[in-house]
Amino acid sequence: MASLRCFLRSGKNVVAALQRSGFHSSAPAAVQMTVRDALNQALDEELERDERVFLLGEEVAQYDGAYKVSRGLWKKYGDKRIIDTPISEMGFTGIAVGAAMAGLRPICEFMTFNFSMQAIDQVINSAAKTYYMSAGLQPVPIVFRGPNGASAGVAAQHSQCFAAWYAHCPGLKVVSPWNSEDAKGLLKAAIRDDNPVVFLENELMYGVPFEMTEEAQSKDFVVPIGKAKIERPGTHVTLVSHSRYVGHCLDAAAVLAKEGIECEVINMRTIRPMDIETIEGSVMKTNHLVTVEGGWPQFGVGAEICARIMEGPAFNYLDAPVTRVTGVDIPMPYAKILEDNSVPQIKDIIFSVKKTLNV
Repeated sequence: MASLRCFLRSGKNVVAALQRSGFHSSAPAAVQMTVRDALNQALDEELERDERVFLLGEEVAQYDGAYKVSRGLWKKYGDKRIIDTPISEMGFTGIAVGAAMAGLRPICEFMTFNFSMQAIDQVINSAAKTYYMSAGLQPVPIVFRGPNGASAGVAAQHSQCFAAWYAHCPGLKVVSPWNSEDAKGLLKAAIRDDNPVVFLENELMYGVPFEMTEEAQSKDFVVPIGKAKIERPGTHVTLVSHSRYVGHCLDAAAVLAKEGIECEVINMRTIRPMDIETIEGSVMKTNHLVTVEGGWPQFGVGAEICARIMEGPAFNYLDAPVTRVTGVDIPMPYAKILEDNSVPQIKDIIFSVKKTLNV
């Protein structure tokens, strides 16, 4: 009996020691989630949270979305909230903008942003300008979302990046997520925003899994629009990118780190309003800047960053001219080898960093 009491006492001591060591309060492991599932979760949570939110677009309901981003939502919320439309971008975008003016909060999906050109009058003239033209009396809370930029093997008419197109226009907010946390947090912020938001996804990122922290799994998780994120700190050169090419920058930075070059990688997250302060702060530290994007070079996102740096306080800190890595200034070819040479590759980023640093 005494030996049993001794055994139980020792067991209690072990438990007490483990509790003191913080064993019981260790953080739960982050879960892996694809960008597709993160977007789906954001849509589900916001549809549940606010009955004014609804989704419309081609094949979003019964087919679960062309890219399965809206999987399961039609079965859960029904025909009134998840609406299949005819193949008429100008028509259903106009319906969505009118619904937003009437007090609903529509999410308008384009099967690809290339098709948004069919509806660009509704996006720019009806959605983006109405709040200003009504002297602030008529908000238009709407999200335009869908895949943007080059995919694979879809040629010239389905491969362009619209970040610079829409970021050119006052009245719109333009966001461009990279990983799953970006996708979920920014989409929730976009749906809750009272302004029209252009939400640029990337088809090649949908199936890519990323770690989601416990915080990001919460229904209250939002990423503020207009704030960039430093994905990797560094001291020698600043790499600024958005969407898929943030991953390319991180891969290039890993290669360059083996050669003693430390890159600071900034994920823009939002194109408009641009978080120029984060970029300036980094440039003042590294004294070198390389911008990376999949879009065309002329009047692009990188060109705007170059201009803003030149006009601002960070210009005097530059030890070399800013270098842009962009898509090639041609319509996208169909042949794979030509396509690969038309969009930025990791080797192009490495080459540009070395050229900027003169090594």
